[in-house]
Amino acid sequence: MSKKINGIVALAAICSLSIFLLSCGSSSSRPSGLLYVLTQGINGGGDNVSSFAVDFRSGNLSLINANATTCAAANTCGLPLQILLDPSATVAFVLNQGSPCTPTPTCTPSGTIPPTINSYTVNSDGSLSAPSTAATLSAGDTAIAMTRDSSGTFLFVITASPQLLVYNMKSGSTSLTLASSLALTKVPSALSVISFTASGSSSAQEYLYVTNNHDNCTVACNPFHNDNTLSAYSVGSSGTLTELPNSPYAINAVNPISVVAVNTNPAGQNTGGIFIYVGNQDPNGGHVYPYEVCTVVNAVCTSTDVAGGLVIPLGTCPDISCQTPPTTVGQRPVAMLIDPTNNFLYVVSEGSNAIYGFRINTAAGNLSPLTPASQSTGSQPVALALQPPVGSSAEFIYVSNSGSSSISGYNVSTTTGAMSNPITVTSPSTPSGLVAR
Repeated sequence: MSKKINGIVALAAICSLSIFLLSCGSSSSRPSGLLYVLTQGINGGGDNVSSFAVDFRSGNLSLINANATTCAAANTCGLPLQILLDPSATVAFVLNQGSPCTPTPTCTPSGTIPPTINSYTVNSDGSLSAPSTAATLSAGDTAIAMTRDSSGTFLFVITASPQLLVYNMKSGSTSLTLASSLALTKVPSALSVISFTASGSSSAQEYLYVTNNHDNCTVACNPFHNDNTLSAYSVGSSGTLTELPNSPYAINAVNPISVVAVNTNPAGQNTGGIFIYVGNQDPNGGHVYPYEVCTVVNAVCTSTDVAGGLVIPLGTCPDISCQTPPTTVGQRPVAMLIDPTNNFLYVVSEGSNAIYGFRINTAAGNLSPLTPASQSTGSQPVALALQPPVGSSAEFIYVSNSGSSSISGYNVSTTTGAMSNPITVTSPSTPSGLVAR
């Protein structure tokens, strides 16, 4: 009897220590996942990572702690912008802005604080280790955004100087090594990377897409000239970047501020395509412009186009004049996300306090609004993350609302993509980037 009691006591102790992640007992309120949220604090004095427990049954969030810092020494890294996990979800990386930039009208670095990428080990209870510096960028530069490829081989960073940096990364490692760098002639605003195998090819290709909204005026030019282009690069096996033929592409949109690429081809098939969606903000509001990459020889794409990864407006011919009309979204579509099935696109519009959802026509790339087409968020939403289902659990999308210091959450149908059952959870002040696991 005493052995049985001791066993029960031991099990209870394990459940108590593992309540964040492990399945002990059957409580409906048991948290099963984690959401990490960067918080910038009042007047940029926060610089923390807040950890929330995610209940897979309801999507509810509960704050675990806000003690992990984004900088080893206070006020020496600039604002935290983005956080991502490696493929194993055992290592986190945070991009810190460094010195803020001065709009002139472009983003001109205005200080001496270098941007950094800090790394963290994700502990077994979901907490983060103390930060270590994985990479230090040029002093006085301003970081804009980062992303990684699906395999976790490379991490890409764009800055205001302007430049494009590629780092080698390895799943489970907190280290980054610089693989290549590229000085840019245009000021970047967003980036997205995609891996795929083109028709007739036996090897995978990796392309990086970068939106640009101004010329780089370190040389004589008109600094007020809106660039409004999309640059395309092939990524070599060692991380070297080669700009593709015909890049940069003029896009029929003012001020592109977000971009996402998606591969809708099922494994081993070519029934879908590689599509690129560019979010812009013009005087008439925000829109999403659709593009397609030539991966199959057809009436529009030649073999030369396929070899060069030609980007064409979605439509009937490779010309802006016959482009599929852009999709209207709210003001300032600053962030976009593709769901794990590559069937749905979600767009956060900062100026309209809303998140929009669309079904992707996986064969043609066209977008159709979901029902309902949008959900309200808190004030000034700036980032979003998706918690995919685990087993029979639901799927959830979370949005960080920098203006109202809150997180919005929504149930997501895995079949229709529809968002429902909105919740709002108070967060530490001024949340920015976020990631779920």
